[in-house]
Amino acid sequence: MSNLKSAKGKMKSLFSILVGTSVIATLLTAAVPLQPHAFAEGNPASETLAAAANPHDANFSPATLQFLMANTGLDGEQWDNIMKLVNKPEQDSLDWTKFYGYCEKLTDRRGYTIGIFGATTGGANDPNPDGPALFKKYDEVSGASNPSIQGGLARAGVHGTMKGAILEITDNEKTFVSKINALQNNSKWRDAIWSTFYDVYIKYSVQQARQRGFNSALTIGSFVDTALNQGSTGDSGSLEGVLSRSGTSKDEKTFMTSFYAKRTLIVDTNDYNQPPNGKNRVKQWSTLLKNGETDLKNADAAVVQVTNWEMK
Repeated sequence: MSNLKSAKGKMKSLFSILVGTSVIATLLTAAVPLQPHAFAEGNPASETLAAAANPHDANFSPATLQFLMANTGLDGEQWDNIMKLVNKPEQDSLDWTKFYGYCEKLTDRRGYTIGIFGATTGGANDPNPDGPALFKKYDEVSGASNPSIQGGLARAGVHGTMKGAILEITDNEKTFVSKINALQNNSKWRDAIWSTFYDVYIKYSVQQARQRGFNSALTIGSFVDTALNQGSTGDSGSLEGVLSRSGTSKDEKTFMTSFYAKRTLIVDTNDYNQPPNGKNRVKQWSTLLKNGETDLKNADAAVVQVTNWEMK
């Protein structure tokens, strides 16, 4: 955490600048409709100021922060904590920003897994993968007038063919992985990842929370984690399926306690997680609920504590 020290007069001036910047950003958000793929990187000066004001914000471009606040009601600190909780059982790390260029060939017939939310190319055990949408979005945010999966693959320097809904990579494993790794700091690739993440998982999760009258960062994050790990909709193991068995309580704590219990029953089955990683994955969220950390604000120590478990 940054600890800014200066003369009283200088602090007053900085406060005025920050307040002015906040007001302008709020007015722009209200006046300009945002598109799900509008995640262009900001200028270095703006990002430095944002990082000084809130270190959590430094993990996002200004446009991404603006979009997430407008469409989820959550700020950079809350999303940073959500991503730490998501990344622990995915990569055994809280440094989630290091995984934009992550790529690994899975051994469970789901193809390759890619990026910060683990987009897959698909296979016999994953008939509706999100990887194809990611490559098409990459082509779109890169300026293609008629975006396509093949266009996105070409921009990444990789090769593959669609077999139904499955993207079959035709490059050898070493080549494909290295090409995706090389996109780690590519701003358009990051734009495409956040846009696809929102379209496929975040949007549905926020809708499901709000239609139940829930708006907390912990609930939204819990739903997002379930959706990307088990699927948004579809079978009984998906977010949709778990929600259908979690009751109808209008009290958020009561409902989420039931939700965690139902998810715990299946999270280590169907290749979702290797036991006992799934149960520990759910326990992160349920422990934060029990401890009253529902807004994920000023929760750095709490997040570190609940993620302090050993991956198997």
